[in-house]
Amino acid sequence: MWARKVRINNFIIKKKNVNKMKNLDKFQKVLENLKMEGKYRIFNTILRERGKYPNAIWYSKYGVKKIINWCSNDYLGMGQNQFVIDSMKTALDSVGAGSGGTRNISGSTKYHVALENELAELHEKESALIFTSAYVANLTTLETIPKILPEITYISDSENHSSIIQGIRYSKAKKEIWKHNDLNHLEKLLKKTPDPKCVVFESVYSMDGDISPIKEIVELCKKYTAITYLDEVHAVGLYGLTGGGITERENLQNDIDVVNGTLGKAFGVQGGYITGKKDFLDAIRSLAPGFIFTTSLSPVICAGALTSIKYVKEHNELRNQLRERSTKTKNTLANSGIKVMENNSHIVPVIIGDAVKCKIISDDLLYNENIYVQPINYPTVHVGTERLRFTPGPFHTDTMISDMVDKLKKSMIRNDALKKSNIININTKAS
Repeated sequence: MWARKVRINNFIIKKKNVNKMKNLDKFQKVLENLKMEGKYRIFNTILRERGKYPNAIWYSKYGVKKIINWCSNDYLGMGQNQFVIDSMKTALDSVGAGSGGTRNISGSTKYHVALENELAELHEKESALIFTSAYVANLTTLETIPKILPEITYISDSENHSSIIQGIRYSKAKKEIWKHNDLNHLEKLLKKTPDPKCVVFESVYSMDGDISPIKEIVELCKKYTAITYLDEVHAVGLYGLTGGGITERENLQNDIDVVNGTLGKAFGVQGGYITGKKDFLDAIRSLAPGFIFTTSLSPVICAGALTSIKYVKEHNELRNQLRERSTKTKNTLANSGIKVMENNSHIVPVIIGDAVKCKIISDDLLYNENIYVQPINYPTVHVGTERLRFTPGPFHTDTMISDMVDKLKKSMIRNDALKKSNIININTKAS
C-alpha cells in the first residue's frame, strides 16, 4: 500500500492505492450501461451568488464560468432573501451551529417548536412535525401508520413520488395503485377495499406539472371513509392567498387528514414536515424510527424557515410574479415553435423524448450557452418522455427568458430534437 499527495484548491489530499473491491466489475458494468443509455447522473458543482439569483457560478473541469440557473427548486428565491439570511445569522450567533441531538435528547429547541406551530397555522391543522427532509417525512410517516393500523390498505396514485412509493413499500402494508388522476378507477378501488384505507396523492406533480382534482378525490374519500394523505411539496408557498398550497386555494384545508410539505423549495431552506391532528402526529412522533433516531434540524435552519414562511405568507406578489414568469416562459417557448407539456402550474416541461439527446442538449446549453437546465430521464420519468424541466422564478427577466428560448431552439435543431418535441394535454388524463 502506498500513498501520494494531491493538491486541490490548496488542500492536500492523500490518495491511497487499496485492494480492489470484490465484484467491483459488476458495479462498473452498471455504470457503463447508464452512461451509454444517457441515464448516468452528473452532479454539476454550482455556487449560488448571494443577492444575484438566478445567476450562479459553475465549476467544471474546463474552468469557472457564470451561468443562469433554470432548474432550481428555490422557486421564489427565498434562499437569497435578506430577512431569511439575517434571521439565520442571528440564530447562529445565539445558539451555535447544530441542534446537539435528536428531538427527544436535547435537540428540541424553541426554534423547532415555533416552526412547527407556524406550519400548523399555515395549513389550519392542530399540529405539525418537522423532519430532515420531505422525503424522510413521507417515507417515515407512511412506514409508521401500519404499526397503528396493521390492516390498512394504501391506495396510491401511479405517479406518486419515490418517497411515497418507498414508504408504502417499507411499511409492508397492503396496497392498490390507481391510475393517475383517474377518478373512476379510484372509486372502483375504494369501493372494493375494506376499512381502514388511506388514499395517498400529490397536489402538484413535479415532473408533468399537472394538478390533481383534490375536491373530487376528497368527496370520494368521504363517501368511502378513507384517510386522505396529500403531498403538497411543490405547492406550499406557491398557491393560496398565504401560500398554504392548492388546498388553501381550493378551500379544502379542513378536508385533508395529513399534509406533507417541504421547507426546501418555495421557502428556500431545508427540511420537511407533516401536519394533521395532534394525536395522529403524536403517535408518529412516538413510533417512527426515522424521526426518533435522527439528529434534529439545526436551529439555524429552523430560524430561517420560520422567517421565510412568515415572509411568504405576507407577500402574495411573489406568487403572482412566479405565475407571470412561468406563463411568459411557456408563451415564449410556444411562439418559438417549442411545445410545452400543458399544465396549470408553474412548472415548464419541454419533452425531448430521448434520454441521450436530452443529456446532449442539456450539456450543450451548459457548456456553450451558459444555461443550466438538468435533463430528467428514467426512472424519474417514463421512458420516451425524457425532458428538460424549466422552473422560472420571479427574478428571471424578459431578457433571460428570450435568450434561453433562442438558445434552446438552436440546440434542439443542432441535435435533431425539435421535431421530437410534442404537446401533451394533461387535463385530458383525469377523464
